[in-house]
Amino acid sequence: MKGKPAKPVRAGSASRASTAPPTAKGERPGGIGGRRRWLFRLLAMFVIPLVLLGLTEAGLRVAGYGYDPRFFIPQTIGGEKFFVQNDDFSFRFFPPQIVRQPGALRMKAVKPPGSVRIFVLGESAAMGDPEPAFGPARYMEVLLKQRYPGVEFEVVNVAFTAINSHVVLPIARECAAHQGDFWVVYLGNNEMVGPFGALTVFGLQAPPQGLVRLSLALQRTRLGQLGVALSRRLQKPATPDASWGGMQMFLKNRLSPDSPQRQQVYRNFASNLAGVLDAGTCSGVNIILNTVAVNLRDSPPFASEIEAGLSDSGRARLQGLLEAALPLEREGAWERAAEQLEAACALAPAHAEAHYRLASCLDRLGRTDEARRHYHLACDTDTLAFRTDSQLNGVIRRAGERDGVQLLDAETALPRESGVDIPGRESFYEHVHFNFDGAYHLGRLWAGAVADRLPERVRAQSASDWPSREACERRLGLTDWNRKLVTEAMLRRLRQPPFSSQSNQADRIQALSGLEQRLLAGMTPKAHEEAKAAYEEAIAGAPEDHYVHEVYGNFLQYTGDLAGADRQWEKVSRLMPHDFLPWFQMGVIEARQGNHAGAQRNLLQALELRPSLIEGWSELGQSYGALPDWPKALDCFDRACRLRPQDPILWAYRARVLGGMGRGVEAIQSYRQALALNPGYADAHGALGDLLAQSGRFPEAAAEYEAALRLRPNDVTANFNLGVMLLRTGRMVEGQQRLQRVLELDPNHALAQDYLRRLEAGPPVKP
Repeated sequence: MKGKPAKPVRAGSASRASTAPPTAKGERPGGIGGRRRWLFRLLAMFVIPLVLLGLTEAGLRVAGYGYDPRFFIPQTIGGEKFFVQNDDFSFRFFPPQIVRQPGALRMKAVKPPGSVRIFVLGESAAMGDPEPAFGPARYMEVLLKQRYPGVEFEVVNVAFTAINSHVVLPIARECAAHQGDFWVVYLGNNEMVGPFGALTVFGLQAPPQGLVRLSLALQRTRLGQLGVALSRRLQKPATPDASWGGMQMFLKNRLSPDSPQRQQVYRNFASNLAGVLDAGTCSGVNIILNTVAVNLRDSPPFASEIEAGLSDSGRARLQGLLEAALPLEREGAWERAAEQLEAACALAPAHAEAHYRLASCLDRLGRTDEARRHYHLACDTDTLAFRTDSQLNGVIRRAGERDGVQLLDAETALPRESGVDIPGRESFYEHVHFNFDGAYHLGRLWAGAVADRLPERVRAQSASDWPSREACERRLGLTDWNRKLVTEAMLRRLRQPPFSSQSNQADRIQALSGLEQRLLAGMTPKAHEEAKAAYEEAIAGAPEDHYVHEVYGNFLQYTGDLAGADRQWEKVSRLMPHDFLPWFQMGVIEARQGNHAGAQRNLLQALELRPSLIEGWSELGQSYGALPDWPKALDCFDRACRLRPQDPILWAYRARVLGGMGRGVEAIQSYRQALALNPGYADAHGALGDLLAQSGRFPEAAAEYEAALRLRPNDVTANFNLGVMLLRTGRMVEGQQRLQRVLELDPNHALAQDYLRRLEAGPPVKP
């Protein structure tokens, strides 16, 4: 009988077992040998790759690649051990070109017995922007110290600009290991615009929380940092500019009130806030969780949206209602204006500006509760969401119900503390940042909340009632000179987008400008001496308070006492040697005094501490250029231009250096870059005209001088240079007229007189 035909055998299949060696007696196939093979496979699949990854990670660390992701790092200052801020902490959350760093701080490594340590967690409002030396945390510190003079209070403010709950969570987890007694949590303004927010320009927008946590965990390793750096190189930049541009960076981003991304942000915020509170309660601290107060009355929405579903006729009707209300609002016909705006809000319930204008009318009519509701709706529907909205505050209120958390409803308590029904300019400079009055009142609320939970032994040491705002400001070293500097800074801010497009912009600028003029009028010699005495008194009361030395240094620098300012900043450098600011300021002061060796030494120290300090590279470049050391100056301005390529002033400085090196063609290109960024830069037009004239390109030079004069018609130098160029190009009559104009502006201008004498004496001589 014939056997069955053999089946074809696939290479590597189990049917080839006949070719394998026989198993040992009693050993089943897949026994010890099989286990060994599986063990080897597991090693090959998992263990070996992990070992290779570990070796690569170790190699990157040994090579010095990457950054330390911790927030606190140890440092010895004056022989004592402290923890200070780590400027590199933020690289997990921001691209390197626009990274925001923590403010300078130092915290004793071991908390002194009997002292009370308070951490303040949040964003720029909690930090105290625009001047942290006078923020709410500073007022709280002074209030507590003066109320309980026998107790040492240590306030550690870990809040900083542009962050949100994704950044605060890992900071909180580190704070939990540092013997805190209280946490003050004031958080919510940047949830939409900060890292991983729905409007962010820093990376992924509103990703799921799991993806955020994975990304941040990977970046704790050098391998993860390398991977992120490589991916950023391959991606298109999040913003067209390579450096920080403030709130202007977000102008192209809009977020509809009903966007699903908003809901993702609310979920992420709730999860992060729960994590922050978990970290605090597990470490046994008293948590004071705040709802967030924002400027409702005097900060119109930044952007409004008309619902996509509204028909063309509906849009036309909406526009008609909004326009019809305008003259009524100007006339003060609030009732009739409100009728138009109520109809507009009914037609477009998510139109932020309509709600705001309606709220303003109702407010003036005394219908406060209705006005408050529409102010909130204006905030909630703002498509440039820079303020904490009702849903975020709702998340905070729900989180405040848990055990171990004290809810401070600052949203309602702050206006009540300030004596108003609806928060506005009495507390805020703009949308969320506190003026001196608002900072004092919020600090007072925080101090009261802390006092309520102090141990009985501490409360028993109360010396008096809470000090007044004036008493606090004497201790902080706040004078009219500081108020003037802060007012200047706020005026600059409010003249930039998106503030410049808000509907009450003119009134706000006028109010601040009036304040600035009143402060200037009060800066008499007597007031100057009184201010110096106030600073000295504040320093005597707290000689190791670096903030007081800083504000005194700013005052002395502003009033022209450079040597005195240098001494104050030198004291700051001893107290805070890890902070770039005192080294930078000493460098600037030394340069102004002509000591370029000292300036360069201090500026290089500042840049070692903060390599991304654009102002440091610019000042160092100017110092090298004054010597002149052109190659070093050019290197500085090249670095500065790479860090902030949209800054026309840096390109003009670079052009000046190139001109000094005799590299005229490149200098001309650099000036043209400056003018492309700012066509209204009169100095750059004039300097470019000079270079073109030196190159014999007289018509082009004349065109640049003409451009400069369109911007500054009475500029003597530009008038003279244009007159010479006109003569050079044969336009004799125009040239002579221009030189006569020079003498009208400056009758003693010797060169213009000489040219005119030569012209009047006979046939023109080539200039």
